[in-house]
Amino acid sequence: MSTIKDLIQPDRGQDAIAIQLTTKAAYDEHSKTLSAGQRASLAAQKFEGAPGSVGIVPDGDGFFAIGGVSDPDNLSSYCLAALADRLPEGTYRLAEHQPGTAMFGWMTAHYRFTRYREDENAAGPRILLTQQVGRLPGIVAEAEAEMLVRDLINTPAEDMGPAALEAEFEKLAKTYGGTLTTTKGDALEQGYPMVHAVGRAAARHHAPRIMHLAWCHDANDKDAPVLALIGKGVCFDSGGLDIKPAAGMRLMKKDMGGAAHVIALAGLVMNAGLKVRLHALVPAVENAIAGSAFRPGDVLDSRKGLSVEIHNTDAEGRLVLGDALTRASEENPDLVIDFATLTGAARIALGPDYAAMMTRRDGTAQEMIEAGKANDDEPWRLPLPEAYRDYLKSDIADMVNAQSNPYAGASVAGLFLDRFVGEGLDWVHFDTFGWCPFPKPGRSKGGASYGLRAAFHMLSARYSA
Repeated sequence: MSTIKDLIQPDRGQDAIAIQLTTKAAYDEHSKTLSAGQRASLAAQKFEGAPGSVGIVPDGDGFFAIGGVSDPDNLSSYCLAALADRLPEGTYRLAEHQPGTAMFGWMTAHYRFTRYREDENAAGPRILLTQQVGRLPGIVAEAEAEMLVRDLINTPAEDMGPAALEAEFEKLAKTYGGTLTTTKGDALEQGYPMVHAVGRAAARHHAPRIMHLAWCHDANDKDAPVLALIGKGVCFDSGGLDIKPAAGMRLMKKDMGGAAHVIALAGLVMNAGLKVRLHALVPAVENAIAGSAFRPGDVLDSRKGLSVEIHNTDAEGRLVLGDALTRASEENPDLVIDFATLTGAARIALGPDYAAMMTRRDGTAQEMIEAGKANDDEPWRLPLPEAYRDYLKSDIADMVNAQSNPYAGASVAGLFLDRFVGEGLDWVHFDTFGWCPFPKPGRSKGGASYGLRAAFHMLSARYSA
């Protein structure tokens, strides 16, 4: 496959195959511009103009393509992805429109995870021309961020453990001139006791750690607002001593999906030069089973000073996030955003296609929702009800890590995290699946981002010069 940036190229009048766009409602009228033979060819392909449909139209010695979309004058991110996926190798140009945001889906449709096996059936690159050259760098960066999230999540835990996540942070620091601080192993006991407790049973080469990347758009700008990003980096989750069943463990390589989102988002923030002092933190652990594993009934210390009684060792992500959120809060951030593949309850509520989002402030929630809608990455807000805080009460500690009833699991997990975020801080929590179980054009089965583009565009609106 060509590099991502090669898939969209400036239109300088070079030879290209035309793509006509139509809608299901307009196709009958559109078809009148075609010859009888062309209409017969499209009928044989069962093309009727429905969104996502693709037709190949013979034209002399060559062909042109026709694609069904919802609105040719308002192209969404993925509306050209089926064309990019199904057309033959070649160079293409929209006949009467510019691709705009749809360039994103055109690029992501080319994604293949080939670390362990080449895709022998993959077609060659389908290149799309555009006159919107000024939009290319930003959309390419977003597509690269999406594919990074996919690659990180799709990689199995043996090759994407805590050390591998640290290596990804090292790449970011080197690329953008950030400073990376890593605390790992037994050194975590002093400042990050919950991270240490969750990760201490893992093999030595998967030792727990927390990575803290600091960056500023201008070293001399001491008054720039602080942006804190935190991602759950549970590189594999066995469930601990409350072990998951085999079916529940099958996809737990994706439990570091929150870390993948933060690595990609931090890269977008730094690449765009947003006017912030960035602090990106990822606690990276493997929730393993060994004689040193933490147990149900244990009471853990935390960086915040709160004691936490363990009701379920499979509710470990909120523990490592708690210490990381406490550390991030010490920077007095203007905004805190965390991403975590946290609860099955969020998936039951919203299915796989929406990131559950919880916020303290209504205005921030609205900013995020609007940014998501505008970029085809809409989160769905869930509440943080005060009445449910009682579900986290403990008889012997400040709180429990998991409730004993089956109600409002996603919101109760959010309420747990809320205890570790500094008082009065603006905070957004994403409970994201990080996985696409049902492939769609531009969105292959496997690792996927949810909330990434919403968050980036919200941040761009708030912190651009």
